[in-house]
Amino acid sequence: MSEPTVPRLKTEEELGERQAEGLRWTVSHAYANSPFYRRRMEEAHVTPDDIRNLKDLRRLPFTTADDLQKGYPFPFLSVPFERVVRIHTSSGTTGKRKVLCYTQRDIDDWADMFARCFELAGLSRRDRVQIAVGYGLWTAGAGFQLGCERFGAMAVPVGPGNLDIHFEMLVDLQSTVLCCTASMGLLMADETERRGLRNRIALKKVIFGAERHSDAMRRRMEKGLGVEESFDIPGLTELYGPGTGLECRYHQGIHYWADYYILEIIDPNTLEPVKDGEVGEMVVTTLRKEAAPLIRYRTRDLTRSLSGRCPCGNIMPRHDRLLGRSDDMFIIRGVNVYPGQIDEYLSREKGVGSEYQVILDRGQDARDRMTLRVERAAGADPSEDASLAARIEEELRKHLLVRCKVQVEDYQGLPRTERKSRRVFDKR
Repeated sequence: MSEPTVPRLKTEEELGERQAEGLRWTVSHAYANSPFYRRRMEEAHVTPDDIRNLKDLRRLPFTTADDLQKGYPFPFLSVPFERVVRIHTSSGTTGKRKVLCYTQRDIDDWADMFARCFELAGLSRRDRVQIAVGYGLWTAGAGFQLGCERFGAMAVPVGPGNLDIHFEMLVDLQSTVLCCTASMGLLMADETERRGLRNRIALKKVIFGAERHSDAMRRRMEKGLGVEESFDIPGLTELYGPGTGLECRYHQGIHYWADYYILEIIDPNTLEPVKDGEVGEMVVTTLRKEAAPLIRYRTRDLTRSLSGRCPCGNIMPRHDRLLGRSDDMFIIRGVNVYPGQIDEYLSREKGVGSEYQVILDRGQDARDRMTLRVERAAGADPSEDASLAARIEEELRKHLLVRCKVQVEDYQGLPRTERKSRRVFDKR
Protein backbone atom coordinates (compact mmCIF):
# COMPACT_ATOMS: atom_id res chain seq x y z
CA MET A 1 0.00 0.00 0.00
CA SER A 2 1.37 3.44 -0.90
CA GLU A 3 2.01 5.89 1.90
CA PRO A 4 -0.60 8.67 2.11
CA THR A 5 0.57 12.14 1.11
CA VAL A 6 -1.09 13.67 4.20
CA PRO A 7 0.11 12.37 7.61
CA ARG A 8 -2.50 10.73 9.84
CA LEU A 9 -3.67 12.77 12.81
CA LYS A 10 -3.79 11.47 16.38
CA THR A 11 -5.89 14.02 18.27
CA GLU A 12 -8.86 16.32 17.73
CA GLU A 13 -6.55 19.25 18.51
CA GLU A 14 -4.26 18.32 15.63
CA LEU A 15 -7.31 18.01 13.39
CA GLY A 16 -8.47 21.52 14.33
CA GLU A 17 -5.03 22.92 13.53
CA ARG A 18 -5.00 21.11 10.19
CA GLN A 19 -8.42 22.51 9.32
CA ALA A 20 -7.49 26.09 10.22
CA GLU A 21 -4.30 25.85 8.17
CA GLY A 22 -6.18 24.34 5.23
CA LEU A 23 -8.91 26.95 5.38
CA ARG A 24 -6.40 29.81 5.24
CA TRP A 25 -4.62 28.17 2.30
CA THR A 26 -7.84 27.51 0.36
CA VAL A 27 -9.15 31.07 0.75
CA SER A 28 -5.81 32.58 -0.29
CA HIS A 29 -5.45 30.16 -3.21
CA ALA A 30 -8.98 30.77 -4.51
CA TYR A 31 -8.78 34.55 -4.06
CA ALA A 32 -5.49 34.77 -5.94
CA ASN A 33 -6.30 32.37 -8.79
CA SER A 34 -10.07 32.31 -9.40
CA PRO A 35 -11.86 35.36 -10.83
CA PHE A 36 -15.14 33.91 -9.57
CA TYR A 37 -13.98 33.55 -5.96
CA ARG A 38 -12.21 36.92 -5.94
CA ARG A 39 -15.38 38.64 -7.17
CA ARG A 40 -17.59 36.76 -4.70
CA MET A 41 -15.33 37.62 -1.75
CA GLU A 42 -15.07 41.26 -2.78
CA GLU A 43 -18.88 41.43 -2.89
CA ALA A 44 -18.91 40.04 0.67
CA HIS A 45 -16.20 42.53 1.74
CA VAL A 46 -13.84 39.80 2.91
CA THR A 47 -10.18 39.14 2.03
CA PRO A 48 -7.83 36.28 2.87
CA ASP A 49 -6.34 38.42 5.67
CA ASP A 50 -9.73 38.32 7.41
CA ILE A 51 -9.67 34.51 7.70
CA ARG A 52 -7.48 33.64 10.67
CA ASN A 53 -9.26 30.71 12.35
CA LEU A 54 -12.23 28.35 11.93
CA LYS A 55 -14.66 30.84 13.46
CA ASP A 56 -14.00 33.13 10.51
CA LEU A 57 -15.45 30.54 8.12
CA ARG A 58 -18.90 32.08 8.57
CA ARG A 59 -17.66 35.36 7.13
CA LEU A 60 -17.29 33.69 3.72
CA PRO A 61 -20.17 33.63 1.21
CA PHE A 62 -21.96 30.44 0.20
CA THR A 63 -21.59 28.88 -3.23
CA THR A 64 -24.12 26.67 -5.02
CA ALA A 65 -24.70 24.35 -7.94
CA ASP A 66 -26.10 27.36 -9.82
CA ASP A 67 -22.66 28.97 -9.63
CA LEU A 68 -21.14 25.84 -11.15
CA GLN A 69 -23.64 25.76 -13.99
CA LYS A 70 -23.45 29.48 -14.72
CA GLY A 71 -19.67 29.23 -14.93
CA TYR A 72 -19.80 26.29 -17.39
CA PRO A 73 -17.58 24.72 -18.60
CA PHE A 74 -14.79 25.50 -16.08
CA PRO A 75 -16.29 27.04 -12.95
CA PHE A 76 -14.19 27.55 -9.83
CA LEU A 77 -11.02 26.83 -11.86
CA SER A 78 -8.09 28.03 -9.74
CA VAL A 79 -5.02 26.66 -11.57
CA PRO A 80 -3.62 27.09 -15.10
CA PHE A 81 -5.04 24.63 -17.64
CA GLU A 82 -1.69 22.92 -18.05
CA ARG A 83 -1.99 21.67 -14.45
CA VAL A 84 -5.41 20.05 -15.04
CA VAL A 85 -4.95 16.30 -15.58
CA ARG A 86 -8.59 15.15 -15.51
CA ILE A 87 -12.20 16.31 -15.45
CA HIS A 88 -15.34 14.65 -14.15
CA THR A 89 -18.93 15.83 -14.39
CA SER A 90 -22.27 15.45 -12.72
CA SER A 91 -25.11 13.66 -14.49
CA GLY A 92 -26.57 16.89 -15.86
CA THR A 93 -30.16 15.84 -15.14
CA THR A 94 -31.19 19.35 -14.05
CA GLY A 95 -29.38 21.45 -16.67
CA LYS A 96 -25.84 21.84 -17.89
CA ARG A 97 -23.40 19.31 -16.49
CA LYS A 98 -21.24 20.50 -13.61
CA VAL A 99 -17.64 20.11 -14.77
CA LEU A 100 -14.99 19.69 -12.08
CA CYS A 101 -11.25 19.80 -12.77
CA TYR A 102 -8.48 17.88 -10.97
CA THR A 103 -4.75 18.41 -10.64
CA GLN A 104 -2.43 15.48 -10.01
CA ARG A 105 -2.39 16.34 -6.30
CA ASP A 106 -6.18 16.32 -6.28
CA ILE A 107 -6.13 12.84 -7.80
CA ASP A 108 -3.53 11.65 -5.28
CA ASP A 109 -5.56 13.06 -2.37
CA TRP A 110 -8.70 11.37 -3.65
CA ALA A 111 -6.85 8.05 -3.90
CA ASP A 112 -5.57 8.40 -0.34
CA MET A 113 -9.04 9.17 1.02
CA PHE A 114 -10.55 6.24 -0.84
CA ALA A 115 -7.81 3.89 0.40
CA ARG A 116 -8.78 4.91 3.94
CA CYS A 117 -12.35 3.83 3.18
CA PHE A 118 -11.24 0.33 2.17
CA GLU A 119 -9.07 0.15 5.28
CA LEU A 120 -11.98 1.27 7.49
CA ALA A 121 -14.20 -1.43 5.96
CA GLY A 122 -11.66 -4.07 6.97
CA LEU A 123 -10.44 -5.01 3.50
CA SER A 124 -7.04 -6.57 2.88
CA ARG A 125 -4.82 -6.92 -0.17
CA ARG A 126 -6.22 -10.42 -0.64
CA ASP A 127 -9.68 -9.02 -1.41
CA ARG A 128 -11.06 -8.96 -4.93
CA VAL A 129 -13.15 -5.86 -5.40
CA GLN A 130 -15.84 -6.01 -8.10
CA ILE A 131 -16.79 -2.50 -9.21
CA ALA A 132 -20.39 -2.19 -10.44
CA VAL A 133 -20.71 1.58 -10.86
CA GLY A 134 -20.42 3.84 -13.88
CA TYR A 135 -17.15 4.76 -15.57
CA GLY A 136 -16.44 7.70 -17.83
CA LEU A 137 -17.43 11.24 -16.91
CA TRP A 138 -19.07 10.07 -13.68
CA THR A 139 -16.71 9.98 -10.67
CA ALA A 140 -17.82 6.64 -9.23
CA GLY A 141 -16.04 4.01 -11.32
CA ALA A 142 -12.78 5.93 -11.59
CA GLY A 143 -12.86 6.69 -7.87
CA PHE A 144 -13.47 3.13 -6.71
CA GLN A 145 -10.75 1.81 -9.00
CA LEU A 146 -8.32 4.55 -7.97
CA GLY A 147 -8.84 3.81 -4.28
CA CYS A 148 -8.65 0.07 -4.78
CA GLU A 149 -5.33 0.33 -6.59
CA ARG A 150 -3.92 2.74 -3.99
CA PHE A 151 -5.03 0.39 -1.21
CA GLY A 152 -3.52 -2.60 -2.97
CA ALA A 153 -6.48 -4.95 -3.49
CA MET A 154 -7.47 -6.49 -6.84
CA ALA A 155 -9.89 -4.34 -8.85
CA VAL A 156 -12.45 -6.10 -11.07
CA PRO A 157 -13.79 -3.15 -13.14
CA VAL A 158 -17.02 -4.51 -14.61
CA GLY A 159 -19.08 -1.32 -14.43
CA PRO A 160 -22.88 -1.16 -14.20
CA GLY A 161 -25.33 -3.28 -16.19
CA ASN A 162 -24.65 -6.62 -17.92
CA LEU A 163 -25.61 -8.95 -15.11
CA ASP A 164 -24.29 -11.97 -17.01
CA ILE A 165 -20.74 -10.63 -16.89
CA HIS A 166 -21.15 -9.66 -13.25
CA PHE A 167 -22.17 -13.16 -12.23
CA GLU A 168 -19.49 -14.70 -14.42
CA MET A 169 -16.88 -12.70 -12.53
CA LEU A 170 -18.47 -13.36 -9.14
CA VAL A 171 -18.41 -17.12 -9.76
CA ASP A 172 -15.15 -17.49 -11.70
CA LEU A 173 -13.00 -14.92 -9.87
CA GLN A 174 -14.68 -15.38 -6.47
CA SER A 175 -14.88 -11.63 -5.85
CA THR A 176 -15.14 -10.84 -2.14
CA VAL A 177 -16.33 -7.20 -2.22
CA LEU A 178 -19.03 -5.59 -4.37
CA CYS A 179 -19.07 -1.80 -4.90
CA CYS A 180 -22.38 -0.48 -6.25
CA THR A 181 -25.32 1.86 -5.88
CA ALA A 182 -28.00 0.80 -3.42
CA SER A 183 -30.33 0.03 -6.33
CA MET A 184 -27.71 -2.11 -8.09
CA GLY A 185 -27.06 -3.99 -4.86
CA LEU A 186 -30.74 -4.82 -4.55
CA LEU A 187 -30.91 -5.89 -8.19
CA MET A 188 -27.87 -8.14 -7.75
CA ALA A 189 -29.35 -9.64 -4.58
CA ASP A 190 -32.62 -10.53 -6.31
CA GLU A 191 -30.78 -11.92 -9.32
CA THR A 192 -28.44 -14.01 -7.15
CA GLU A 193 -31.43 -15.77 -5.63
CA ARG A 194 -33.22 -16.12 -8.97
CA ARG A 195 -30.16 -17.80 -10.51
CA GLY A 196 -29.53 -19.96 -7.45
CA LEU A 197 -25.95 -18.76 -7.07
CA ARG A 198 -25.79 -17.98 -3.34
CA ASN A 199 -23.56 -21.01 -2.67
CA ARG A 200 -21.29 -20.37 -5.66
CA ILE A 201 -20.18 -16.82 -4.92
CA ALA A 202 -17.78 -15.61 -2.22
CA LEU A 203 -18.95 -12.07 -1.45
CA LYS A 204 -18.31 -10.95 2.12
CA LYS A 205 -18.88 -7.20 1.97
CA VAL A 206 -20.81 -4.61 -0.03
CA ILE A 207 -19.80 -0.95 -0.24
CA PHE A 208 -22.75 0.97 -1.59
CA GLY A 209 -23.98 4.52 -1.93
CA ALA A 210 -24.88 7.24 -4.46
CA GLU A 211 -28.51 7.42 -3.30
CA ARG A 212 -30.74 7.44 -0.27
CA HIS A 213 -31.62 3.95 0.94
CA SER A 214 -33.94 2.39 3.50
CA ASP A 215 -33.03 -0.12 6.20
CA ALA A 216 -35.30 -2.61 4.45
CA MET A 217 -33.34 -2.24 1.21
CA ARG A 218 -30.08 -2.74 3.07
CA ARG A 219 -31.28 -5.88 4.87
CA ARG A 220 -32.65 -7.29 1.63
CA MET A 221 -29.37 -6.64 -0.18
CA GLU A 222 -27.28 -8.27 2.56
CA LYS A 223 -29.53 -11.31 2.79
CA GLY A 224 -29.79 -11.87 -0.96
CA LEU A 225 -26.03 -11.60 -1.51
CA GLY A 226 -25.19 -13.54 1.63
CA VAL A 227 -22.68 -10.93 2.82
CA GLU A 228 -21.42 -10.43 6.35
CA GLU A 229 -21.90 -6.66 6.33
CA SER A 230 -22.36 -3.62 4.12
CA PHE A 231 -20.94 -0.10 4.30
CA ASP A 232 -22.58 3.15 3.26
CA ILE A 233 -20.27 5.46 1.29
CA PRO A 234 -21.20 9.06 0.40
CA GLY A 235 -20.23 10.51 -2.94
CA LEU A 236 -20.44 14.04 -4.31
CA THR A 237 -18.96 14.91 -7.71
CA GLU A 238 -18.07 18.41 -6.60
CA LEU A 239 -16.19 17.03 -3.57
CA TYR A 240 -13.81 14.73 -5.47
CA GLY A 241 -16.45 11.95 -5.76
CA PRO A 242 -17.10 8.90 -3.58
CA GLY A 243 -14.48 8.07 -0.97
CA THR A 244 -14.66 11.18 1.22
CA GLY A 245 -16.01 9.13 4.13
CA LEU A 246 -17.40 5.74 5.14
CA GLU A 247 -19.15 3.87 7.91
CA CYS A 248 -16.88 1.88 10.19
CA ARG A 249 -17.76 -1.62 11.38
CA TYR A 250 -19.83 -0.21 14.25
CA HIS A 251 -22.24 1.34 11.72
CA GLN A 252 -22.90 4.37 13.91
CA GLY A 253 -22.65 7.05 11.26
CA ILE A 254 -20.24 7.95 8.50
CA HIS A 255 -16.71 9.04 9.38
CA TYR A 256 -15.79 11.88 7.06
CA TRP A 257 -12.23 12.89 6.27
CA ALA A 258 -12.22 16.21 8.08
CA ASP A 259 -8.52 16.78 7.36
CA TYR A 260 -9.53 17.25 3.71
CA TYR A 261 -12.74 19.27 4.12
CA ILE A 262 -14.85 21.10 6.68
CA LEU A 263 -18.50 20.11 7.09
CA GLU A 264 -21.17 22.53 8.28
CA ILE A 265 -24.84 21.64 8.86
CA ILE A 266 -27.17 24.59 8.22
CA ASP A 267 -30.88 25.30 8.08
CA PRO A 268 -31.57 25.49 4.31
CA ASN A 269 -34.09 28.27 4.86
CA THR A 270 -32.31 30.57 7.33
CA LEU A 271 -28.76 29.53 6.31
CA GLU A 272 -27.86 29.52 10.02
CA PRO A 273 -26.17 26.56 11.75
CA VAL A 274 -28.61 24.03 13.21
CA LYS A 275 -28.28 22.77 16.77
CA ASP A 276 -25.99 19.81 17.26
CA GLY A 277 -27.78 16.64 16.20
CA GLU A 278 -30.53 18.40 14.24
CA VAL A 279 -31.11 17.61 10.55
CA GLY A 280 -29.87 20.23 8.12
CA GLU A 281 -28.12 20.75 4.80
CA MET A 282 -24.48 19.78 4.35
CA VAL A 283 -22.13 22.60 3.41
CA VAL A 284 -18.53 21.73 2.52
CA THR A 285 -15.28 23.68 2.32
CA THR A 286 -12.23 21.91 0.94
CA LEU A 287 -8.81 22.26 2.57
CA ARG A 288 -6.41 21.00 -0.14
CA LYS A 289 -8.32 20.95 -3.43
CA GLU A 290 -6.29 22.82 -6.04
CA ALA A 291 -8.09 22.82 -9.39
CA ALA A 292 -11.66 23.49 -8.22
CA PRO A 293 -11.74 24.35 -4.49
CA LEU A 294 -15.08 24.56 -2.74
CA ILE A 295 -15.85 27.35 -0.29
CA ARG A 296 -19.04 26.91 1.74
CA TYR A 297 -20.59 24.88 -1.06
CA ARG A 298 -24.25 24.01 -0.43
CA THR A 299 -24.61 20.34 -1.35
CA ARG A 300 -28.42 20.20 -0.80
CA ASP A 301 -27.88 16.84 0.96
CA LEU A 302 -29.62 16.50 4.31
CA THR A 303 -28.04 14.86 7.33
CA ARG A 304 -27.11 15.57 10.95
CA SER A 305 -23.85 15.61 12.82
CA LEU A 306 -23.19 12.89 15.38
CA SER A 307 -21.41 13.97 18.54
CA GLY A 308 -18.96 12.02 20.66
CA ARG A 309 -16.18 9.61 19.82
CA CYS A 310 -17.15 6.49 17.85
CA PRO A 311 -16.54 3.14 19.64
CA CYS A 312 -13.96 2.34 16.95
CA GLY A 313 -11.72 5.07 18.36
CA ASN A 314 -11.29 6.94 15.06
CA ILE A 315 -10.88 10.67 15.72
CA MET A 316 -12.59 11.62 12.47
CA PRO A 317 -16.02 13.17 13.12
CA ARG A 318 -19.24 11.55 11.92
CA HIS A 319 -22.44 12.51 10.21
CA ASP A 320 -25.58 10.43 9.83
CA ARG A 321 -26.36 8.74 6.53
CA LEU A 322 -27.89 11.00 3.91
CA LEU A 323 -31.57 11.47 4.64
CA GLY A 324 -32.54 13.11 1.36
CA ARG A 325 -32.04 16.46 -0.34
CA SER A 326 -33.34 19.88 0.55
CA ASP A 327 -34.54 20.19 -3.06
CA ASP A 328 -36.28 16.80 -3.37
CA MET A 329 -39.10 17.78 -1.03
CA PHE A 330 -42.55 17.77 -2.59
CA ILE A 331 -45.66 19.56 -1.40
CA ILE A 332 -49.00 17.76 -1.32
CA ARG A 333 -52.06 19.74 -0.18
CA GLY A 334 -49.87 22.22 1.67
CA VAL A 335 -47.78 19.59 3.48
CA ASN A 336 -44.01 19.37 2.94
CA VAL A 337 -42.91 15.75 2.47
CA TYR A 338 -39.39 14.35 2.10
CA PRO A 339 -39.04 10.90 0.48
CA GLY A 340 -36.72 10.01 3.35
CA GLN A 341 -39.68 10.21 5.73
CA ILE A 342 -41.45 7.55 3.67
CA ASP A 343 -38.25 5.46 3.60
CA GLU A 344 -38.05 5.60 7.37
CA TYR A 345 -41.61 4.44 7.93
CA LEU A 346 -41.55 1.64 5.34
CA SER A 347 -38.30 0.31 6.84
CA ARG A 348 -40.26 -0.44 10.04
CA GLU A 349 -43.17 -2.10 8.24
CA LYS A 350 -42.51 -5.86 8.08
CA GLY A 351 -45.24 -6.52 5.53
CA VAL A 352 -43.60 -4.63 2.64
CA GLY A 353 -40.50 -5.11 0.51
CA SER A 354 -37.70 -2.64 -0.13
CA GLU A 355 -38.94 -0.82 -3.25
CA TYR A 356 -41.68 1.80 -3.51
CA GLN A 357 -42.92 4.56 -5.80
CA VAL A 358 -44.76 7.79 -5.06
CA ILE A 359 -47.15 9.01 -7.78
CA LEU A 360 -48.40 12.59 -7.56
CA ASP A 361 -51.21 13.70 -9.86
CA ARG A 362 -54.26 15.95 -9.92
CA GLY A 363 -57.85 14.70 -9.96
CA GLN A 364 -60.82 16.01 -11.92
CA ASP A 365 -61.73 18.08 -8.86
CA ALA A 366 -58.36 19.89 -9.28
CA ARG A 367 -57.12 18.50 -5.95
CA ASP A 368 -53.68 16.95 -5.63
CA ARG A 369 -53.51 13.20 -5.05
CA MET A 370 -50.74 10.97 -3.77
CA THR A 371 -50.51 7.26 -4.51
CA LEU A 372 -47.90 5.09 -2.81
CA ARG A 373 -47.02 1.82 -4.56
CA VAL A 374 -45.28 -0.70 -2.32
CA GLU A 375 -44.20 -4.30 -2.79
CA ARG A 376 -45.59 -7.13 -0.73
CA ALA A 377 -42.83 -8.69 1.37
CA ALA A 378 -41.34 -11.96 0.11
CA GLY A 379 -43.57 -14.86 1.10
CA ALA A 380 -46.36 -12.63 2.43
CA ASP A 381 -50.01 -13.62 1.95
CA PRO A 382 -51.73 -11.60 -0.84
CA SER A 383 -55.02 -11.88 1.04
CA GLU A 384 -53.54 -9.47 3.60
CA ASP A 385 -52.95 -6.73 1.01
CA ALA A 386 -56.07 -4.72 1.87
CA SER A 387 -55.33 -4.61 5.60
CA LEU A 388 -51.67 -3.81 4.91
CA ALA A 389 -52.65 -0.92 2.63
CA ALA A 390 -55.11 0.43 5.19
CA ARG A 391 -52.49 0.26 7.95
CA ILE A 392 -49.90 2.15 5.89
CA GLU A 393 -52.46 4.78 4.86
CA GLU A 394 -53.40 5.39 8.50
CA GLU A 395 -49.81 5.53 9.74
CA LEU A 396 -48.73 7.97 7.03
CA ARG A 397 -51.77 10.14 7.74
CA LYS A 398 -50.79 10.31 11.42
CA HIS A 399 -47.05 10.83 10.95
CA LEU A 400 -46.87 12.87 7.73
CA LEU A 401 -50.25 14.59 8.05
CA VAL A 402 -51.09 13.67 4.48
CA ARG A 403 -53.64 11.31 2.98
CA CYS A 404 -52.57 8.88 0.30
CA LYS A 405 -53.82 5.81 -1.52
CA VAL A 406 -51.63 2.72 -1.05
CA GLN A 407 -51.38 0.07 -3.74
CA VAL A 408 -49.71 -3.23 -2.82
CA GLU A 409 -47.84 -4.83 -5.72
CA ASP A 410 -46.42 -8.33 -6.03
CA TYR A 411 -43.00 -8.98 -4.53
CA GLN A 412 -40.38 -7.72 -7.06
CA GLY A 413 -43.25 -6.15 -9.00
CA LEU A 414 -41.60 -2.72 -9.11
CA PRO A 415 -38.67 -2.10 -11.47
CA ARG A 416 -35.04 -2.57 -10.43
CA THR A 417 -32.16 -0.63 -11.92
CA GLU A 418 -28.37 -0.73 -11.88
CA ARG A 419 -28.29 3.04 -11.40
CA LYS A 420 -30.11 5.33 -9.02
CA SER A 421 -33.78 4.43 -8.64
CA ARG A 422 -36.38 7.07 -9.33
CA ARG A 423 -39.10 6.84 -6.70
CA VAL A 424 -41.10 10.07 -6.99
CA PHE A 425 -43.15 10.73 -10.14
CA ASP A 426 -44.84 14.15 -10.11
CA LYS A 427 -47.47 14.22 -12.89
CA ARG A 428 -49.27 17.36 -11.75
